[in-house]
Amino acid sequence: MTSLWSGVLVAITTPFDAEYGIDHAAFVRHAQWLAERGADAIVVGGSLGEGSTLSGDERHALLTDLVGTLPDRVPVIAAVAAARTADAVDQARRARTAGARGLLVLPPYVYRGDSAETRAHFAQVFRATDLPCMLYNNPPAYGVDVLPEDVARLADEHATLEAVKESSGDTGRVSTLLARLGGRVSVAVGLDEAIDAGLRAGAVGWVAGLANALPDETLALFRAGRSGERERADALYRWFLPVLRFDTGPKFVQRIKLVQSQVDRGNPRVRLPRLELDGAERDETLATFRTALAHRPSLGPGAGL
Repeated sequence: MTSLWSGVLVAITTPFDAEYGIDHAAFVRHAQWLAERGADAIVVGGSLGEGSTLSGDERHALLTDLVGTLPDRVPVIAAVAAARTADAVDQARRARTAGARGLLVLPPYVYRGDSAETRAHFAQVFRATDLPCMLYNNPPAYGVDVLPEDVARLADEHATLEAVKESSGDTGRVSTLLARLGGRVSVAVGLDEAIDAGLRAGAVGWVAGLANALPDETLALFRAGRSGERERADALYRWFLPVLRFDTGPKFVQRIKLVQSQVDRGNPRVRLPRLELDGAERDETLATFRTALAHRPSLGPGAGL
């Protein structure tokens, strides 16, 4: 199995300028900083990247921003998400043209199909590309649960399906996938707060959101968990957990962008229909984050590198 899906794959946010256009210079700077801190891959235009608000040309431009500017060791992975299967296929083809090294393929937006319809959507995308693909399973967000037996059928039929980003919230799903697929498909954790359980179950990757603000701590936790340094991993996870929980719920984008702004890694602007946090939601998010920063662990020399 390819190593493309191993390690910390940062689901990068999309920065907007004062007119809510994409700030391409800020985007490239942020991606380069994440690469310098040790990110193993950058995922562009996903849910955290506000992919549903991006035009096809904007998606393509974001990919071309990074391809050729990041070091070879940090592949660019393109999220593929659309309401129409034909549009998802087009995104997959354009991503390859832009130089993406892999695809993160989401279920269709809006329509919540049954298992046969959902498999048919994924199959069309997998057939349209020779790039390695990761299937994104997030039933709380997209209303469909791609079960291990569905993944197995797709993997039997499509060699391009190499990995699953598992965000169901079912703590046993990683183990079930690995047992059902027999090592044919890699599994990555998709919910930040589930990383501890996911690594214990055998996940090899983490599609991480809070890494946009705290990459060193994200990498330290992942590496400790993967190497079996249980005491270190447990201590880091206990410290990080209140912040990792920002990655759940409908306003996860707003929360993560807000805390990025607190460490000078961006601004809190989001595109409509999202609105920036205000009032109690903003105050609670900032209080939690500032408490975490006040007790930030010492990671030692070379952390995050």
